[in-house]
Amino acid sequence: MTNTVLQYVFAGIAVLFAAWGYVSRSRRAALWFGVVTAASAAIAARYDGFWPLASFAILTLWAFIVATGFLDFGWRMRLGLVTSIGLFAFLALWPSVYNMSAGKVPCPAYIRDHVSFRLVAGLDLRGGLRLVYTVDVDEAIKDKRDRYYEDMRSSLAKIYGLYSGEDRPSEDVYKKLRTIVDIEAPRRPANVIKLHVRDGADPAKIDARFLEQFAGDLSYSRRDARDLEFTIKASSETQLRERAVEQAKDIILRRVDELGLREANVSTRDEDVIIEVPGSDEKSFQRIREIISQTAKLEFKLLDDDDDFFGPIERKTEGQALPEGIEFRKENAPVGLDDGGDAKTHETTYAFIQKKKDETSQQALARLKEWVGQFELPPDRELGYQIVYRTNPDSLKQSEDGWRTYLLRSHADITGDMITDASAQPDQSGGGFGGWYVALTFTDQGGNIFERITGANIKRRFAIILDNKVESAPVIQTKIPGGHAQITMGASDPEIQLEDARKLELVLRSGALPAPISPSNEQRIGPSLGRDSIKLGVQGAIGGGLIVLVLMVIYYRRAGLIADLSVTMNLFLQLAILASFGASMTLPGIAGLSLTIGMSVDANVLINERIRDELRLGKSPRAAVEIGFGRALSAIVDGQLTTLISGVILAQYGTGPIKGFAVTLIVGVLCSIFTGVVVSRLWFDLWVRGFGRLEKLDVG
Repeated sequence: MTNTVLQYVFAGIAVLFAAWGYVSRSRRAALWFGVVTAASAAIAARYDGFWPLASFAILTLWAFIVATGFLDFGWRMRLGLVTSIGLFAFLALWPSVYNMSAGKVPCPAYIRDHVSFRLVAGLDLRGGLRLVYTVDVDEAIKDKRDRYYEDMRSSLAKIYGLYSGEDRPSEDVYKKLRTIVDIEAPRRPANVIKLHVRDGADPAKIDARFLEQFAGDLSYSRRDARDLEFTIKASSETQLRERAVEQAKDIILRRVDELGLREANVSTRDEDVIIEVPGSDEKSFQRIREIISQTAKLEFKLLDDDDDFFGPIERKTEGQALPEGIEFRKENAPVGLDDGGDAKTHETTYAFIQKKKDETSQQALARLKEWVGQFELPPDRELGYQIVYRTNPDSLKQSEDGWRTYLLRSHADITGDMITDASAQPDQSGGGFGGWYVALTFTDQGGNIFERITGANIKRRFAIILDNKVESAPVIQTKIPGGHAQITMGASDPEIQLEDARKLELVLRSGALPAPISPSNEQRIGPSLGRDSIKLGVQGAIGGGLIVLVLMVIYYRRAGLIADLSVTMNLFLQLAILASFGASMTLPGIAGLSLTIGMSVDANVLINERIRDELRLGKSPRAAVEIGFGRALSAIVDGQLTTLISGVILAQYGTGPIKGFAVTLIVGVLCSIFTGVVVSRLWFDLWVRGFGRLEKLDVG
């Protein structure tokens, strides 16, 4: 209804401007520009484009101001600029004022629905949520150990003449290597690699040159000529632990920033990361927990469908009772191309567990892992787990049914650090039902590896694993160049897929955590400063600002009143810009606002004193204003620029409240330059030129 009314209002304004422009040749350019903007505003209202509507409406007002003919063209242009910026600021700040006043300051629902900007109280003013997560640094050490394990396997293959080249050896090479050397990276302890040279192989080939490759982070001990044990050095472990915690902090901070929570505080203590988030909305807190706790460890691994791992186990346990819900299922898996170029398949067995009604999916997965943990896996193999969905035949809604297993090669051919971008995309394939997926873009190195792997493994399955869960295991149909891939969001409701896709996009773009994190403590916290401190701080800021404004009027009289108008405009613009950032107002932020009031007054003091100097020299009011502003400009810019540099440095290296103060300071400096140079000049020009010839300028 509102859009319909606005559509006709602006269409009518366009007609009026067109008629006015037709009869007034001198104002035709401005009025016909107003015709274009008013018509554009009507079109924007027709299609519910709020910000285009607001922009064109304000431009229409600007065109009207320019067309009035009051004073000269330059002054009218400046008045239009100041009015337009003021109206944009008013729109951005209006809903925040409505919220802060608990509805006492009215704001139409149309504005509240279309303006999403909000300025809210920060953690120190209204409290919030404190989350404590513990970083599993042992997992980071294990990842580092596993990389050394892969490097050792590759180096050993070259030493024993099984392979030459820069790329990773093939699986056939590793099979041959296992007949010569046993190399093991046990799950526990996570910092050890064991190496045994089999009988018939020459242990002397593992010489000083081989050992020097890993001397930086690894120490070794020999039990005899054929047995070596490598251990990550204690100093390297300490660095890995510290780096894992610091990286986790940085990545969590990026995720928090992506969520728009700029005033959240992220800090570390030993192996804990502490996140303090202002607010009281439990729904928002739950989303924050999900985003923060997702490791986003992304891996691409080839499946080993040639080896029917669970087949012998099924035969061995035939006639025995299996744990509740666990069963064996068979499938024909693709295992490459035959000599004629046709696809080959191999019947393999996998384990499946059905989720009980009274348990969660994670509990079912834990039961499955506990059961399969008793079986010894082939060398360099691991099990992957994927959730299975069932479809209701009546509603076609899908729900979690259980988990299935995949036999995977342990080595990850591609990892998340080879990805440069991720974006949620709608599934528009012929078989899609409004689903979503996440499109990935690889680095040059990742794209080359992906092309090589897909080219060498056509008609084999390639598992995409996120946080140790198989998201999908598509069959490679052909070599895939271009460095792009996609992760489907599973078989679930499209709305759930969209939510999951956006979460995954956010965590992949912000980076994977170096190690899993687990919640260790959570508590709601009240305002850290206490009600009395908050009240006194706000009163001090307001009182200081009012004293400055009153003194300006007393000392500079009417010129002081112009200074106060400029300072008020400055404060108004600052709050609007902070609201458009979605900032949380903290007590240091309020201190920054109070400081910029003084800085804005300082600019007006320079202007007034320069005008005074010119009046003492006998200049007319108009000439004194003209020359005074020209001479004050360089001093204003120099003074504000040094403060701006300090604010930028604080914003770059500060965190939490310090960063909030810096951002407020930067915004205040920019607004101070605008109001001091443009707004004050606008009022002074109106004073000395707008109401006839002025004999005396009252500047105290």
